Amino acid sequence: MDDREHVREVYAVSAGRLVAQMFALTGDFAEAQDLVQEAFVRALARPRALRQVDNPEAWLRTVAMNLARSRHRRRVLFDRLVRSGRVERPPGQVDGLSPDHVALVTALQRLPRDVRATVVLHHIADLPVAEVARALACSVEAVKTRLVRGRRALAGHLDDEPAPSRQAPS
Repeated sequence: MDDREHVREVYAVSAGRLVAQMFALTGDFAEAQDLVQEAFVRALARPRALRQVDNPEAWLRTVAMNLARSRHRRRVLFDRLVRSGRVERPPGQVDGLSPDHVALVTALQRLPRDVRATVVLHHIADLPVAEVARALACSVEAVKTRLVRGRRALAGHLDDEPAPSRQAPS
């Protein structure tokens, strides 16, 4: 099998999972698709390099996450322009997604960026804690702490049950 065919196989196996992970990270489905597509474009530019890595999906995830960080920096600049009144923000929309999926992504967006990345990599990308620590360049203990904080925060944000009302005894 040639290098380009290898990239096609990796795409068939990994693209859907990577888009889901990037969507959970960014909260924007179109951006998630763009990030994954750009990661694969970079893989196609150097298909032999992709073949040489132990875990092509992990390599692509790292590329997509780095692209997301770069876009986030540019978005911060764009937000400054919006606040200054020089640019108008276009309305965002998410079509074709289940309400539960939208609720999860909305709740993830409320988490601090480092906690969100940790939760996405562990629970959505299904990476072991040690691999999440390597991907985020932090300690295993930091990953565990972030996961606990993330789960607690998500539980509060996703609670479907109305809080029990506390009534004074009559």
